[in-house]
Amino acid sequence: MFLGLDLGTSGVKALLIGDDQEVIADATASLAVSRPHSGWSEQDPADWLDATKAALTALGATRDLSAVRGVGLSGQMHGATMLDAADQPLRPCILWNDTRAHAEAANLDADPKFRALTGNIVFPGFTAPKLLWCQRHEPDIFNQIAKVLLPKDYLRLWLTGAYVSEMSDAAGTGWLDTKKRDWDDELLAATGLTCDHMPALIEGSDVSGDLRPEIAKRFGLKPGIPVAGGAGDNAASAIGVGVVRAGEAFVSLGTSGVLFAANDGYAPDPDTALHTFCHALPGRWHQMGVILAATDALAWYARLVGGTASQLTDGLGPLRAPGRPIFLPYLGGERTPHNNAHIRGAFLGLEHATDRDAATRAVLEGVAFAFRDCHAAMDATGTRISRLTAVGGGAASQYWLQAIATVLNLPIDVPVKGDFGAAFGAARLAMMAAGQGGIELAHPPEIKQTIEPERALSDAFSETYDRYKKTYRALKELP
Repeated sequence: MFLGLDLGTSGVKALLIGDDQEVIADATASLAVSRPHSGWSEQDPADWLDATKAALTALGATRDLSAVRGVGLSGQMHGATMLDAADQPLRPCILWNDTRAHAEAANLDADPKFRALTGNIVFPGFTAPKLLWCQRHEPDIFNQIAKVLLPKDYLRLWLTGAYVSEMSDAAGTGWLDTKKRDWDDELLAATGLTCDHMPALIEGSDVSGDLRPEIAKRFGLKPGIPVAGGAGDNAASAIGVGVVRAGEAFVSLGTSGVLFAANDGYAPDPDTALHTFCHALPGRWHQMGVILAATDALAWYARLVGGTASQLTDGLGPLRAPGRPIFLPYLGGERTPHNNAHIRGAFLGLEHATDRDAATRAVLEGVAFAFRDCHAAMDATGTRISRLTAVGGGAASQYWLQAIATVLNLPIDVPVKGDFGAAFGAARLAMMAAGQGGIELAHPPEIKQTIEPERALSDAFSETYDRYKKTYRALKELP
């Protein structure tokens, strides 16, 4: 058996697969996000460990974990976990969707070497501007920093005692020379850091360290089993659904939304606001269009009107043409294609006829239109996508997938069963690290159904998308 651990924003998932890659069991433990100020988003790293312990304990209650032969990690990207010399967190981790460092991000992005070396705009959510923010606003904390780790790599430190990261996650910090796949001294110096503050770098399919005996004993695992480098959550999801070669792509409806395309070579285009990152396998890269609120937008709306996301979406019936209301899902700013930390979400075109179902459809449509923005940016780079695989919790909504397929004019494949997300990809990387194979292990899943675009509604969605874009342009001019 092989174990995948995914440290997400809303929880930790532990998943077991067998040698045949069939899912054997899984367990989850939830996490909460602290938002002490507008634009802030934080978590206590101690909560990550507690959630991981809870998930492993629950998994061990149903399965004998002594047969596990490798562990893989995936996790939310960009988080700034600042440790002192005793490996203690100096403050809560500043998360991926925190936009407080927008001024610092603009400062770094104005230096041409950042885009030239990283292949990306320096977004406020990246790790580097957060450290510059800390240097400026919390100097007492900054001066005590011994190591800066990404969230899953803090979990790795607990599991193995090693300071290690891997290429896919490191590419989202703003400090990595993404073509060379190595930390860059100049980029680090711009935020007051050196390579000594950074973990060692390996590929996601390599061994990062061995499981510590005390951790093994506590959860019934074998001591010394390998812990793979793993991947950032989206690259891990790509391993899970077999998106590892040029032309393969997926759409993820998680807390954030991602349009992800694999590339065989390095082809950055920062001006599009796409992310160009290293993949979790050697010699491969990928492009991502990222929207900050996908299921997060639906969850926000569900809290607003009462009920759950599934209650809101399950009774919508077949896809309908958009109505008058338009929803912009910019609850905490937006990345692709706007790189705008200040923009906020909006409902427009509300009228007496707007009931709960109509507003729900507008939320789903708004996220679909944000994906179309990402697709247009990707298309402008020359990357071509012929179909998508759906992943993430929001993919349970048939209506939402039908809307996205129609808006993007692309068929969407839905896996037949099981969880092919980040935890599954992490378990596959554990297999690779344990010597069970290479890229051939990352094959596509069996497909349950293919959702085709609703051609009869294409014009209606395109017309509403034009209104959506005009609404953004008008909204961004407001103070």
